[in-house]
Amino acid sequence: MPQLNPSPWFAILVFSWLVLLAIVVPKTLNHTFPNEPALQSTQTLKTNPWNWSW
Repeated sequence: MPQLNPSPWFAILVFSWLVLLAIVVPKTLNHTFPNEPALQSTQTLKTNPWNWSW
């Protein structure tokens, strides 16, 4: 049964993973975001209690 012969499919699997890891992943990691995250202040804001009208 030729479909059980792993030699051509294993080579295709290894080659596709090498292409993915060597070409696609570095290209996607080189992209930068237009808005870099900014540090938030550590000060807490003073909140007023809510007075219900009823």
